[in-house]
Amino acid sequence: MLARAARHAISRSANPSYRFRGCLHAIRHAWGLVNMRAATTSAIRPASVDDTNLIAFFDQPYAPQKVTSPTGLFGHHMLTTPSAFVALADSTLRRAQLLTDRILRARESRVELFRVVKNLDRLSDMLCGVIDLAELLRNAHPDHAWIQSADEVYEKLCEFMNILNTNVVLYEVLRDVLADSEVVGSLSPEARQTALIFWRDFEKSGIDLPPAQRERFVSISTEILVLGRQFLNETAAPRPPARIQWSELQGVKDLGMGARLRLQAQVTRRDLLIYPGSLQAQMIMRSAPAEEPRRKVYMAANSSTPEQIDLLERLLRARGELAQLVGKESFAHMALTDKMAKSPENVQRFLDALLEHTQPYARRALRALSMRKQAHLNTSPLPIIQAWDRDFYCPPEPPAPPISLPPLTLGTVFMALSRLFQALYGVSLRLSEVAPGEVWHTDVRKLEVVDEERGVLGWIYADLFSRAGKPGGAAHYTVRCSRRTDDDDRENDLKYADEHDRAAVRLSQDFEIGRHTPLPCQNRTYQLPLVVLLCEFARPSVRGGPTVLEWHEILTLFHEMGHAMHSMIGRTDYQNVSGTRCATDFVELPSILMEHFLNSPIVLALFDRNGGFAIRQTGTHQDDPCRSIDTHTQILLAMLDQLYHSPAVLTDTFDSTATLAQLYGSRGLIPHVSGTSWQTQFGHLFGYGATYYSYLFDRAIASRVWRQLFSQDPLNRGTGEMYKQEVLKFGGAKDAWEMVGNLLNSPILPSGDGTAMAEVGRWKIEDEVTMPSRH
Repeated sequence: MLARAARHAISRSANPSYRFRGCLHAIRHAWGLVNMRAATTSAIRPASVDDTNLIAFFDQPYAPQKVTSPTGLFGHHMLTTPSAFVALADSTLRRAQLLTDRILRARESRVELFRVVKNLDRLSDMLCGVIDLAELLRNAHPDHAWIQSADEVYEKLCEFMNILNTNVVLYEVLRDVLADSEVVGSLSPEARQTALIFWRDFEKSGIDLPPAQRERFVSISTEILVLGRQFLNETAAPRPPARIQWSELQGVKDLGMGARLRLQAQVTRRDLLIYPGSLQAQMIMRSAPAEEPRRKVYMAANSSTPEQIDLLERLLRARGELAQLVGKESFAHMALTDKMAKSPENVQRFLDALLEHTQPYARRALRALSMRKQAHLNTSPLPIIQAWDRDFYCPPEPPAPPISLPPLTLGTVFMALSRLFQALYGVSLRLSEVAPGEVWHTDVRKLEVVDEERGVLGWIYADLFSRAGKPGGAAHYTVRCSRRTDDDDRENDLKYADEHDRAAVRLSQDFEIGRHTPLPCQNRTYQLPLVVLLCEFARPSVRGGPTVLEWHEILTLFHEMGHAMHSMIGRTDYQNVSGTRCATDFVELPSILMEHFLNSPIVLALFDRNGGFAIRQTGTHQDDPCRSIDTHTQILLAMLDQLYHSPAVLTDTFDSTATLAQLYGSRGLIPHVSGTSWQTQFGHLFGYGATYYSYLFDRAIASRVWRQLFSQDPLNRGTGEMYKQEVLKFGGAKDAWEMVGNLLNSPILPSGDGTAMAEVGRWKIEDEVTMPSRH
């Protein structure tokens, strides 16, 4: 009954977000000489000692450790060995069963009925506290024994969650609670929202189905999970190489690598084998004047085996069958009921409006590329731009800051982040040394997040450097959520337990108490959030010096810290709605908004510890004509995602490749290439099935929030406080449309219907920051 993603913007469970199913949670302006201190109405204060300490903290080669006795992971004294983690899982399962039994007996006592919603949330938190930790360890821990134990724990607890998802009596207890006017009247708005989330998730689980169909539901859900993980593995599988003749590389503009490739082919007298995704392949796509080698590389990069296509289509059919089993027209109808969009019809209205806005710009850009091709090949006017022409006539440029900046180290960027959060929210980042055994690798740094009035909000563990075996990309893991704990009434969980049970759950009790790290607030005590950020930056060294970040890496860090601050500030009484535990098509708003701040020279001044240096433009920047083409492509992919999760997948004639070709034929700009089947590399179909539109949707909202509220005075504390009070603090405890509508003072948005979706689609996306891959 909790499957809120802990790894936002990276990966999510393939199953719908059931509370007991699993807890899994990447416009340039030309500025003249700028005097930073005079450029803003909100004064920039010099960096504090705590802020400047972050520079050395992140820029030195090794993380400092406390001189103290060894502990276990995250300070839990019991988590010192892989076997201890398995023992913790077993203890947690027994304790969860006891709490489940208590909830099942709730109708025997009026007092217990009033505690059902709280106890369901506690049960969810109890299981997710271990599952989320397992998900982190299986991805981040370098020790294979720990990874094995994490896999075992993950599978064991998820199996228990599957049982809870289809527990009819549990559902009936919640039904009686929601039918009792006195009990419902006693619930806070946040508690009612939590109860409704549980209710909707039970219904998604096919709880009203006859026993045989419920068993079928569990069986299909397991099948989807297995197929989804297989599909993800195949998306990363290497594609076969393209065979390129040396003569086809004549005139390559990259004289270094191109010359070496031609020489290699001449010496060996063999065709060159160019593997998709390699530096050689990228060089050919960007630099080979002849069309044929680019066509060959494109064809190789977008090929699929029949087995890969069949795997994807089996996954899509299984999702369709699952949806129809619970009476939904399609998986999209099933997945979107608790999202901002509510229905695939509303998603289509948003995408249609966005496409209508984007298409004229994209067509104009495509015409510019066609004119370049015409001049290059001396053809008749406006030749067709093929898929393999895009990078040659418009080479992708790495993202760059809007103004010239000195090299920025990782520590300098964290200093700027702390200063930005202080200006906006009164929240700062402070270094926190780890004890021996507290972290899984010596690279990991720990930050304390401190509010100027409320004190410590939580902790961020930053595992930011690449290493062998560590997953690529960036990730935000919620290992522990905020929730109120002073009214847990844990003693009554063991009311009917015997001595054997009491002994069996002791380890889990110790773990839960250790997780709380309580913070008294207004006569209440709260469990504090704990998140982990994973990135793959270069490691600092004594010889090479500190890590200097590329601009796309700074964008990535700002993005992930947007998620982290949502987790920190979103303090709620119920963990099911805390921080980033909100709708998939809302969760990216805070992280994408963070990227906009990097467009402001006022914010960029925070990278200088003294508060403001003069910055000159390096020259007039020419807009990339391909930006609108790329946005158009993203809209088509969101439409493809909807088609792949429509009722069509259950027809005998469904063909994922034909569907892709038909979409590009009817609404695309660049023709689909016969013989290619790129969809088998569309990894988001697993974690973001039917919700891939979310990035475009949240980009549109973030762009409007930035322009309307922050762009003129990005460090204004009053604006930051309003955003914090209207959006960040609620997590998923309040309707997202209402939050955004209040923030933007829009009377159209709170309805949350198709008209609201189309309105967001009409908003011009002006966040022309190139988005690095984060998932």
